[in-house]
Amino acid sequence: MSLNTLSYPAATGTADWHLVALHGWGANAADLAGLAPYLKLSHFAMTFPDAPHAHPQVPGGRMWYGFPWGYDFRQPHDFERQGDLQTSRQVLKDWLLDLAEISQIPLERTILAGFSQGGAMTLDIGGQLPVAGQIILSGYCHGRLNSPITPRPVMMVHGTFDPVVPIENAYEAKDALQAQGQPVAFQAVVMGHEILPSVISAITAFCEDLRQGRGGTEP
Repeated sequence: MSLNTLSYPAATGTADWHLVALHGWGANAADLAGLAPYLKLSHFAMTFPDAPHAHPQVPGGRMWYGFPWGYDFRQPHDFERQGDLQTSRQVLKDWLLDLAEISQIPLERTILAGFSQGGAMTLDIGGQLPVAGQIILSGYCHGRLNSPITPRPVMMVHGTFDPVVPIENAYEAKDALQAQGQPVAFQAVVMGHEILPSVISAITAFCEDLRQGRGGTEP
């Protein structure tokens, strides 16, 4: 299974790095692609894929996997048993490997980002691939995290008043990453389930720091 995508060239210069961003539940590639003009990333191609599954309630919406009825992130749920998550994992991993080959930009120069459910997929799949870094926006863990195959910095941003994914879920994810020895730059921002202009600036700084070899781990 392939993924439909929206792609944007580098703002300046030749694209020798890649930013891949995964949308949240019920959105689609266009949701995060709207950030591309504001990121103004030099030397970064940007690609925004649609999740594999159609959303059952939102026309044109996509999802990486479904939630049980009434799920509010506050009670445990075994997502590992869901076939739609297993499918998305395999499709996303294969697609990222293919993207590196097609674009001629290796995963070692690719930053994987995600918002909400896309952030959960970034936490899940990112560690299985040798990406340069990960960006988790309003995200959470939907299962146990495996140790990453290569070291990489992780940027996490979460709203202190997020009405969808409680910030406690973000702290749990941060703790899980740090327990694996991953460097995490965590920012709790006074906002809801959203991406503010200040967060866009932080994303740009994180990506450019990594490209220029500065590590990208300072909050």
